[in-house]
Amino acid sequence: MKIKITAIIGTFLLWAPLVTAEEKTVIRFGHFPNITHAQGVIAHALSRQGRGWFEERLGPNVEIQWFTYNAGPSATEAIFAGSLDVTYVGPGPALNAHFKSNGEEIRVISGAANAGAALVVKADSPIKAPADFRGKKIATPQLGNTQDISCRAWLKAHGFNVTQTGGDVTVIPTANPDQLGLFQSGGVDAVWTVEPWVTRLERDAKARVFLEDKDTITTWLVSSVKFLRDRHDLAKKIADANVELTKWIQQNEAEAQKLLKSVQDGKDAGFLKGSTDTSKLIETP
Repeated sequence: MKIKITAIIGTFLLWAPLVTAEEKTVIRFGHFPNITHAQGVIAHALSRQGRGWFEERLGPNVEIQWFTYNAGPSATEAIFAGSLDVTYVGPGPALNAHFKSNGEEIRVISGAANAGAALVVKADSPIKAPADFRGKKIATPQLGNTQDISCRAWLKAHGFNVTQTGGDVTVIPTANPDQLGLFQSGGVDAVWTVEPWVTRLERDAKARVFLEDKDTITTWLVSSVKFLRDRHDLAKKIADANVELTKWIQQNEAEAQKLLKSVQDGKDAGFLKGSTDTSKLIETP
C-alpha cells in the first residue's frame, strides 16, 4: 500500500497580532502513531533526539510539547478542552468538530497525507463481494473517526442499514492496537484502518486487503481558532515547516523510513509498537 504525502496550505489562516521575540510560547502538538501521520511521527522522534524539526524553524523561545492520540475524535476533544493547539487529524473528525461548534472551532492550516487506509478481511474469509458483509462485524479505530465514517458511508452506499449499535452490519469502534487480537480471535470479521496497522494485520493475522481507500484525504494539519488568532505568525511558520518536512520526506525516503521504523520498533520514542516495513508506504508524486 502506498501513501501519498501532500502539503497544501489551507485557506483559513486569519490575521492576528504577532508574538514578540521575548515571549516564551509553549505549543501543544498532537498526532497519531500512524504512518498517515508521518510528519508528526518523524518530528516527534526528532524532538526527542534534540533535533526538533519544528523547534528549529519556530525559534529559541518556542517549546513544543507532543501528545499522541488513537484517533481524531480524541484529538478534537482535546482542542475543545483547550489542552491542544495544533494536531494532525483526519478530515472526518475535523469537519465534525467544525460543524459541532457551528464553525467557531478548528481551522485547516495544511495538508498532510492521502490514502493509506484499507478494509481487510481474513485470507480465508468467504467475503468476496460487498453483499457478503451482511451480518458481519467490522472494527474501526474510533466512533466518528475518518475510517469509521468511510466504513459507514461505504456500507450505506451498498444498501446496508447501519446504526450506531447494529443494523445489517455491526461496526465496532476499536482502538488500533486492540484490533489485531480481536481480529485473530474472531471477534470481528473485518477491520477498516490505516497504516501501519493494515500491514500488521496482513503479516501477523494473515489478513488480505478487500478494499484499498486510495482516493481519500487521510490527514490534515489543523489548529484551534484561539491559537490561530493569538499566534498567527507561529501558525504560518508551522504550516510552512510542515510543507518543508513533507518535501524532505519525499526527497529522503530511506532516512524517513528509517526514522519511522526506529519509532515503530520502540528504539526511539516508544509511542509506536510492532515492526512494520515502511519501504513501500510513502509515494513520491
